Amino acid sequence: MSDSPPASEPVVRLRDRRRREPLPFRLEPDADQRSVLAERLGLRGLRKLRFAGTLTPEGAADWRLDAELGATVVQDCGVTLDPVVTRIEEDVVRRYLSDLPPPPPGETEMPEDETAEPLPSALDLREVMAEALSLALPPFPRSAGLAEEVVVVDAIDPEPAATHPFAALRNRIGRSD
Repeated sequence: MSDSPPASEPVVRLRDRRRREPLPFRLEPDADQRSVLAERLGLRGLRKLRFAGTLTPEGAADWRLDAELGATVVQDCGVTLDPVVTRIEEDVVRRYLSDLPPPPPGETEMPEDETAEPLPSALDLREVMAEALSLALPPFPRSAGLAEEVVVVDAIDPEPAATHPFAALRNRIGRSD
């Protein structure tokens, strides 16, 4: 019998695993599952999604996840709202450490090793996949052929241009400073 989690229950209990050997996994959500995830992430559509890799034991209690994320997403263009199709291919690495101290309360800086996370009692590979997809999405999708907008600031002439929004007001009240 394989140690791979069944596709219907991709939750792995890392702390309870007696056999510390590599654990391959592969998730390929069906159309209904992709639709739910697309709605959750604010996508227009999620045509394909695959998350496959291996959980490998490290040391006495830690684990490392190495995976490949492949997806075809449909987002709204940030300018025209037309659909934008993007193909995503990402390597995903996570390290689950048994002795990772919790972050101090309040504001904290980004840790040096952004792949390190506390070792959970149960790891939901669907959540790891959803998080990895969320991080890989283009933040400002644009339709093909849409020109980039360029803003030019003239630092040499400190006087406001005639098109400055307050130029007319300045001229009306007669201020020259």
